[in-house]
Amino acid sequence: MAERLRAEGHSEIDFVGTPGGLEARLVPEAGVRFFALPARGFDRSRPLSLVMALLVIGVSTVRAIALISKRRPDVVIGFGGYVSIPVGLAALVTRRPLVLHEQNSVPGLANRILSRWADSIGVTYESSVDRFSGHGRVTLTGNPVRPGVLDADPAAGRAGLGVSEHETMLLVFGGSRGARHINSVIGGARDELLAVPNTHVVHVTGPAEHDTVLAVVGQQNSRYKVVDYIDDMGSALAASDLVVARAGATSIAEITALGRPSVLIPYPYATDDHQTGNARGVQDAGGAIVFADADIDDASFIGTVTNLLADAPARATMAAAAARLGRIDAAHLVVELLQTAAGERHNKEAS
Repeated sequence: MAERLRAEGHSEIDFVGTPGGLEARLVPEAGVRFFALPARGFDRSRPLSLVMALLVIGVSTVRAIALISKRRPDVVIGFGGYVSIPVGLAALVTRRPLVLHEQNSVPGLANRILSRWADSIGVTYESSVDRFSGHGRVTLTGNPVRPGVLDADPAAGRAGLGVSEHETMLLVFGGSRGARHINSVIGGARDELLAVPNTHVVHVTGPAEHDTVLAVVGQQNSRYKVVDYIDDMGSALAASDLVVARAGATSIAEITALGRPSVLIPYPYATDDHQTGNARGVQDAGGAIVFADADIDDASFIGTVTNLLADAPARATMAAAAARLGRIDAAHLVVELLQTAAGERHNKEAS
């Protein structure tokens, strides 16, 4: 979103995140001003964790009020993390416009709390609209995708990964930290996957799982590449013919924006099982096949993957369906929500 805001002439952007999250490193590296505020979730089975979470939110809300009073932003947007709660509450106290964006099919706690006061709400899935009261404030925007993904070059991606243009490329990943169960099943099926003619597997394990997967896969095969992380995931996705992945909102947004067929395995412990909702939306549109995590040890899972690797027409049909679902204009639509909210508040203050 920061990249899109800059492209549309809005250069003053502040990002508030947790001091221990990935954002504390990634945001400054992207040249965006970063402010750290503590925030934490809670375990519903442990009441004390709720008390501690509320205390942290209270302290952070006071700090957020001071920050917003000083910075005086035209508009505040929350994307649903726990840190959105104190920042969103501070926006209300300081009478700054508040916009929310919900990337998952099932809204998270932060957005559910703040939605009753938000000026507008952007959602990724049409099924999410009815989950918020005041439908007139809810807009189907899709989930913003980085320009680096949208502009990715498939040929460059293949060249960087050592995959020829004549091979069928399977890209496997489980998210930024990997996914142990997926890694184990896919790695153990190396021979079955490579038995499909001209198949090349790029298996992104996550740093913690890299050595374990190498041990499962055994001796490296020139057509089975095991890597711990890929910096340019956009190019890897653009280069792929089939994707096996978790069903996180960002992953699905990128997969569909690039029109890639996929086999999705929702993370079974996601809050409110929202990844299953994310994945079902793609499957219902015809762009993916969904397997529960508990079912991927069954032979039908690898059988489905190998059948798709061997069936170019089926992949093409799924790719077209995924592309119809993808929203390459999502970031622009969210910017429009921000501009509208800021403009309406400015007009009210002027009158």
